[in-house]
Amino acid sequence: MAKILVLDDVLDAATLIKRILERKGHEVFPFTEEEDAVRFAKESGADLAILDIKLKKMSGVDVLEELKKIDPDIRVIMLTGYPTIETARESLKKGAAEYCVKPIDKDELEEKVEQVLERS
Repeated sequence: MAKILVLDDVLDAATLIKRILERKGHEVFPFTEEEDAVRFAKESGADLAILDIKLKKMSGVDVLEELKKIDPDIRVIMLTGYPTIETARESLKKGAAEYCVKPIDKDELEEKVEQVLERS
């Protein structure tokens, strides 16, 4: 199964994603701080990153760019509670594979994670 980095400014949201995906056998590492998530990606690597677009210091799109510099092959799913066409386009243009809208739907998340991991 996959090694998944989750970055959300709300710990409960990151923990929920961790619980959902661990039940599917994935190894999940939740973060609420951008620097910690980027450092983890540099030091340990990840198959997939799930990033909230609204974070504390940077945007999820900025973190996406940082992760792609570290590992151009990392797959990324963006999360947002405030979906806009512009944000979706920008995320996809910068290398995100998928886009999920909050509140997170368990089945949708599991399905998108599976699809993104199968594309590798």
